[in-house]
Amino acid sequence: MAISYYDFKNLPDHSQQELVLAKGKLISETYKNELKFVLYEMSSFSVEIVYNKNNNKIAGLSVFQNKGNHGQ
Repeated sequence: MAISYYDFKNLPDHSQQELVLAKGKLISETYKNELKFVLYEMSSFSVEIVYNKNNNKIAGLSVFQNKGNHGQ
């Protein structure tokens, strides 16, 4: 299922998280202090989920449009 950046941004937070965890392709993980930053690739955008390592809960989610996909 391909979803657009704008449709994804209009989903409720919980639905965004579920979709990324179910359909996203893991790109990288980075750790800084008590936080874990996990980058996922979706169809035409990327999503970064920030986890609090102390309680393994999601502390934040950011969505980034991928550049260079114009006309696709």
